[in-house]
Amino acid sequence: MTTEPRDAPIRIEVVRLRVPLVRPYKLAFGPVTAFDTVVVLMHDDAGRRGAGEATLLTGYTDETIEGAWDGARALATALAGASAREVARKVLPVAPSSPFLATAFMTALDALHAHPLLTVDAPTRVPILGILNETDDGALEAEIERLLGAGYRTLKVKVGFDVESDLRRVALIQARVAGRARLRLDANQGYTAQQARRFAGALDPADIELFEQPCAAGDWDAHMSVVPHSTVPLMLDESIYGLSDIERAARLGAARYVKVKLMKLVSLDGLVAAVERIRALGMIPVLGNGVACDLGCWMEACVAARHIDNAGEMNGFLKPHAGLFGRPLAFEDGAIVLQPGFCGAPDEVALARYEIDRQGGRPA
Repeated sequence: MTTEPRDAPIRIEVVRLRVPLVRPYKLAFGPVTAFDTVVVLMHDDAGRRGAGEATLLTGYTDETIEGAWDGARALATALAGASAREVARKVLPVAPSSPFLATAFMTALDALHAHPLLTVDAPTRVPILGILNETDDGALEAEIERLLGAGYRTLKVKVGFDVESDLRRVALIQARVAGRARLRLDANQGYTAQQARRFAGALDPADIELFEQPCAAGDWDAHMSVVPHSTVPLMLDESIYGLSDIERAARLGAARYVKVKLMKLVSLDGLVAAVERIRALGMIPVLGNGVACDLGCWMEACVAARHIDNAGEMNGFLKPHAGLFGRPLAFEDGAIVLQPGFCGAPDEVALARYEIDRQGGRPA
């Protein structure tokens, strides 16, 4: 009797990484200087490989890198020699409390079994947005021109620091962009309700596509108090973890846009289901993680290529000095270019560059 591929034993390794960034990524709750990442590697006797990623950001998720690493090691030990069905059966119950950790395992399984979303038949462009980091007026204007020259047609502006300074900076950016790109403003939960109302109510809508997550993720009342004051469409990000949050946003009329990320939704199919539910409820899905390595960004781009029609936010892979793939993810003219036959498996030399710890689970 032939063993079915999903019943074959899987070897699992987990690797903890710290991936330094070229420059600090400025957020309202503090600068990010490196990605704290757990990578799950799966192999089977047929020579197939799969990998999944969880990058943990304190302040964005309740999960921590220490907790995720402990959980990854425990799962790798418990799943030594398990079949794919057994992996799913043991990992999925972890998802409600630790979605990032569960995603690393379940997307590794997706890759191991060559999920059809991870392949393209021809080179496929996935436009992404560019990040404006500069604060000095002259440097900011130069950065705008550089990003526009590089092909970006959507730019993200981080706000949530000081309302009046943020408004001044946004106005300067609008004047310089002058219709050449769309702007996304992201407060990363940085404002109180009063501050958010002041900021959102004072915006000139010119070129502004949306204003993202003005208030704390769990404070829906604060967010809803901003809705009637905002001169631009709102988007939720940190408030959205799963389908129930998407349903709540629609029921309350909380946002025109809803952003989702693979690391919250556990599997490629889970991500697609969330995207389609957002659209079915009359809202617009936005996809992408700015705090992820090339592994997670590649997977999100593969989904975006088929299911998203606006600029992706999966630009985290551009922030480190080097990625995890031996063959870099193709990027040109403001877009990820998915290539036929691309192998989304991390390179061992690249992993070793950033590795802090590793544990392998072996079949019995």
